[in-house]
Amino acid sequence: MDEGSAATNGSTPHSKAPEKATVLQKDVGLVSGIGLIVGTMIGSGIFISPKAVLLYSGAVGPCLLIWAACGVLATLGALCYAELGTMITKSGAEYSYFMEAYGPLLAYLYSWTTVMVLKPSSFAIITLSFAEYASTPFYPGCKPPLIITKCLAAAAIFFIVSVNCLSVKLARYVQNFFAAAKLFIIFIIVVAGIVMLAQGKTETFSNSFEGTKSSFGAIGLAFYNGLWAYDGWNQLNFITEELENPYRNLPLAILIGIPLVSVCYVLVNVAYFTAMTTTELLLSPAVAVTFGDRVLYPMSWIVPLFVVFSTFGAANGSCFTAGRLAYVSGREGHMVKILSYISLKRYTPSPAVIFNGTLAIFYIIPSDINTLINYFSFAQWVFYGLAALSLIVMRYTRKDLHRPVKVPIFIPYLMVLVSCYLVLAPIVDKPELEYLYCTVFIFSGLLLYYPFIYKKVQWAHKIMNPITMHLQLLMEVVPPDKIE
Repeated sequence: MDEGSAATNGSTPHSKAPEKATVLQKDVGLVSGIGLIVGTMIGSGIFISPKAVLLYSGAVGPCLLIWAACGVLATLGALCYAELGTMITKSGAEYSYFMEAYGPLLAYLYSWTTVMVLKPSSFAIITLSFAEYASTPFYPGCKPPLIITKCLAAAAIFFIVSVNCLSVKLARYVQNFFAAAKLFIIFIIVVAGIVMLAQGKTETFSNSFEGTKSSFGAIGLAFYNGLWAYDGWNQLNFITEELENPYRNLPLAILIGIPLVSVCYVLVNVAYFTAMTTTELLLSPAVAVTFGDRVLYPMSWIVPLFVVFSTFGAANGSCFTAGRLAYVSGREGHMVKILSYISLKRYTPSPAVIFNGTLAIFYIIPSDINTLINYFSFAQWVFYGLAALSLIVMRYTRKDLHRPVKVPIFIPYLMVLVSCYLVLAPIVDKPELEYLYCTVFIFSGLLLYYPFIYKKVQWAHKIMNPITMHLQLLMEVVPPDKIE
């Protein structure tokens, strides 16, 4: 809601002008960009439950093919985002692209849904997963108490938010460290799998296509679950303004990071099949832990430890990018202005990061947040499809824009078709009222858009201006310099 910034001219707690412009600094290089992509894409899924793809594909052969095909689709989607990100070098990913292609209304509905639900609830789920695996060793033989898990998740959120408010560089180092930790444990699992193959453990691969499910719906659900594990390939586009040389580093990080994750996912699945039959894999509550117990003993404790590292790193990446979306949305007047303010001393979007963390803490309170996210996940693919469509639209409406990266036009068309299928498949396969509730929530944002953003009602400014001023003084933040 676009209230004026009452405390912008000379009313900051510091009279001296900062040495650097009050914008987010270009502190993220190529290695950190790859670390953000790898660290956010690889969460706990590949270690805990890769069995959904096997369940719906029916056999080892199609399962591995689907993991590889999902990697190809994720790479094609990310190539669309590479063109969009080098053409429109603003942070905020889909939000900035929707503003250019479709105008403010659709961009607002995207930011409303993503800032208020998708990003903070995703942050909450990842930290809950982290808390569960971090506390499990202290409760042998039973599940950790729910209150312990939730308190530990809240502590993780508080710590991650603090790191991201203190320093972009520190958050970057944390992300790079945990991305390296994930790749290390994947390397251990893959090498162990290769040793098992060399020892002749290939029984699971014989007749690998026997039992393949050929129904359109089953294969579609296998792809849906595989692509869910690859989710996060667009994360770098949320921080484009902070990338060093985005024209080079954005496409390069995408072309290195996503194929790297794809190869890791396929090889890890191959390793799992060397140690377990398909039935054993489907029955395992945590596949990587079962693998570790069978193959890495007496060092099997290393797997759950690195699952904890992996989930913590994914949570940090989620927090890092979510803050940028709220920041850009606030800068455009689609969220309260304080969210667009930057720390005067640390050059971090601390109000936006704190807001995301606060919502995440609220989301860990309900007993079953996973249900909510399952129903909202279809909305994520709506936005992916609209982003690919925006690339097609701007090929005709914004021919003047410089395009350092230009992908073949069939790629965005393919992504639009894939997105349509992934939105409709779960709804057609199992219609639920919750999908309707999610749709109603998305469009309920219009109730705020019309009076506060389109009409800019005056009484809202009068209420928000003093709140903004006091928060600005409390957090020592200032409005960003104008971005052209």
